Amino acid sequence: MSRLRVAVVISGRGSNMLSLLDAMADPAFPAQPVLVAANLPDAGGLAAAAARGVPTACVDHRPFGADRTAFEQALSAEIEAAEADCVCLAGFMRKLTPWFVARWRDRALNIHPSLLPAFRGLDTHARALAAGVAVHGCTVHLLRDDLDDGPILGQAALAVRAGENADGLARRVLAIEHRLYPACLAAWACGARRVEGDRLTGAPIALFEG
Repeated sequence: MSRLRVAVVISGRGSNMLSLLDAMADPAFPAQPVLVAANLPDAGGLAAAAARGVPTACVDHRPFGADRTAFEQALSAEIEAAEADCVCLAGFMRKLTPWFVARWRDRALNIHPSLLPAFRGLDTHARALAAGVAVHGCTVHLLRDDLDDGPILGQAALAVRAGENADGLARRVLAIEHRLYPACLAAWACGARRVEGDRLTGAPIALFEG
């Protein structure tokens, strides 16, 4: 069986990247890592990926200034040079332009720490607590032009605990992110989930932790 070739793109320590690399270390997993790329040279995940024998690249966004498309073209060139079939955004802290979205349409996955469409953007855990929700979690989706939008591949949910603070909730959500992202990538890589237009074929993956 041919394994999907995956480039993982990060901005920081890359904990979700490591969960993907750990899953892909199994030869039976339907995808393999061919690159970990970052937009900051001090991203801790680069060294962690290199220690696992995965090729790495850094395309620092800062020299490009306001020219976001030029930065994304340079980043895409690194991904294409690695002959990646698919991009997994894992803590990549830049909103991508329509150019990148179109270039990798239906081949770019993202993970977001909320149950989309609720709480797009930043500070999701504090906003969820302020809203008084009983259930919170994370979402893996395909990349689209709008922020944190696109066909949903899977969601993992947990019950919010009485008196919980944002830091504690963030830690619990991160733990289920590490389970959800590899599961969604596996389903996508083996063809169990496909998208037609903006509609997913097949039910999204659903995980729940009480």
